[in-house]
Amino acid sequence: MVAVFQQIHHRPGMRSGSNRRGDSPWVSYRGAMRWSAAFIPTLRDAPADAEAASHKLLVRGGFIRQLHAGHYSLLPLGLRVHEKVAQIVREEIDAIGGQEFLLPAMHPASIWKQSGRWDVMGDEMFRLQDRGGADLALGMTHEEVFSHLATSLHSYKELPQLWYQIQMKFRDEPRPKSGLLRVREFAMKDSYSFDLDDAGLDVAFDAHHEAYVKIFDRLALQAMPVQASSGAMGGSASVEFMVASPAGEDDVLVCGSCDYRANVERGTSQLEPVVDSSIDETVERFPTPGVRTITELESVDGGANAINQIKTMVMVLDGEVTLALLRGDHQLNLQKLLDNSGAIEIRPATSDEAFEALGAHPGSLGAVAVSGIKVFCDLSLEGRTGMVTGANEDDWHLRGVSVERDIEVNSWVDIREVQAGEACVDCGAKLEVIRCIEAGHIFKLGRKYSTAMGITVLDAQGKAQTPTMGSYGIGIGRAVAAIAENHHDDAGLCWPFDVAPYHLLITVLDVDDSQAMSLAESVLAAFSAVGLDVLVDDRDARPGVKFADAELIGIPYRLTIGSRSLSKGQVEFTPRRTGETQMLDQATCASSVLDAVLATR
Repeated sequence: MVAVFQQIHHRPGMRSGSNRRGDSPWVSYRGAMRWSAAFIPTLRDAPADAEAASHKLLVRGGFIRQLHAGHYSLLPLGLRVHEKVAQIVREEIDAIGGQEFLLPAMHPASIWKQSGRWDVMGDEMFRLQDRGGADLALGMTHEEVFSHLATSLHSYKELPQLWYQIQMKFRDEPRPKSGLLRVREFAMKDSYSFDLDDAGLDVAFDAHHEAYVKIFDRLALQAMPVQASSGAMGGSASVEFMVASPAGEDDVLVCGSCDYRANVERGTSQLEPVVDSSIDETVERFPTPGVRTITELESVDGGANAINQIKTMVMVLDGEVTLALLRGDHQLNLQKLLDNSGAIEIRPATSDEAFEALGAHPGSLGAVAVSGIKVFCDLSLEGRTGMVTGANEDDWHLRGVSVERDIEVNSWVDIREVQAGEACVDCGAKLEVIRCIEAGHIFKLGRKYSTAMGITVLDAQGKAQTPTMGSYGIGIGRAVAAIAENHHDDAGLCWPFDVAPYHLLITVLDVDDSQAMSLAESVLAAFSAVGLDVLVDDRDARPGVKFADAELIGIPYRLTIGSRSLSKGQVEFTPRRTGETQMLDQATCASSVLDAVLATR
């Protein structure tokens, strides 16, 4: 078994070094490090502003340090994990035919204006000017740049193409938080497919879907694919890969009885049918002094249950006052309204803006007989009669309202946010809402960018065709944080083997014991010879400090060499995840640990 591991994982390249303490010469190996020479600034306490477990542990373990809000330095341990994650991503994208690029992080404004996204990106885009006054941007993503390169394609014979990079991205997040989960500067794998037709795009999209499943499996992340909003990226469809975590910022609808999964920004549900009064009922104005909320309107004379009320939300979309109508017991999902309206910016109207538009203050607003203002009405109100809504006069409401008869609706759209316990749209079972981290996102862009950027190729008949595109992203640093969120305990991190900064930690308790140090060196040589990364804790520190740091940084396996156990011809072997220590024979400990590692991978 060990021989097979050597054949697959052997990495040549050993070099001689010297022991920093000045005693016997120490041999240094590629993939190996002495703790006494390493920069691993562990901390007893987490930063005061750290809430997410990954944030606390990555800082305490000496993996990252914040420079300023949303910008983190990767320290040596953190970089090792980051690069191992990146390599796994690279291998799986290479496996589906990806060709790796490295593109500029600073872009001319012209290409973003050409695609129409210079204004769409809003304040999240870092913008600057060069000394000549030319507008520039730090890349949030690279659809425009890859599309610019794709103008060099001329024939259908050159398609399909799958291009990718692992490059820095910059987003001016308004509230960076949770360590690496929400930052302003981060490495991302972004890949782009170019196909002649939609059938080719489907193939590329499915290939990425399968590659992502493999990537997250190798990263030891249980990532579930969910239906998602395409947002500012645009396109016909998108799928997010979500990892359940209380540190996440996305809510996902999950059905336990079927495969339905959807971000709340995209998801829907079945609603119980409602029996309304006759459509012949006339609209009647009635007094509601002091009533300002849905709940208050339920209890007044002439009022109605929330299910029979129309909630009127006055929103400002791209500077234009707009009404969003929902059932009284429903909540507005802002992303759904953005997606359905095509707006770039959205915010609630102020009380003064609402009064100027409708003649009343919030709590007495409605859309009956309103004209000249765009009205988006949720699908749950379609066909509803006998409803109660504001009269656009403070302290007055209307009852007997038929939505389709009395309100001029511009767009019937799904803009409500689904709540836990509602019925699955596919099978009718109750939905659960789970907080998640978005670990990856894949998009069918279609021809949005290729048309805007002027990409054409000649087909088999010599006719110019516009290729169709896909875009596929994974945040490397966010994946590191997601792994930390899902692989830790009260003592510290528990890195999965394939992304661990080191595979084995050799803890020498008595560094002045020449026998202990000699054994540590021989084990190090054996592990390095088969491509395993080894950290040797040769610090002159108390055993309690070494054990606490070992658990904090989360190396998968620890071999402890102490004078007391050596006197019995034994050493201690401890898998980090179980914490169960077993005694190994000193003479055969290297092969025993290798066998144990291979058996549990």
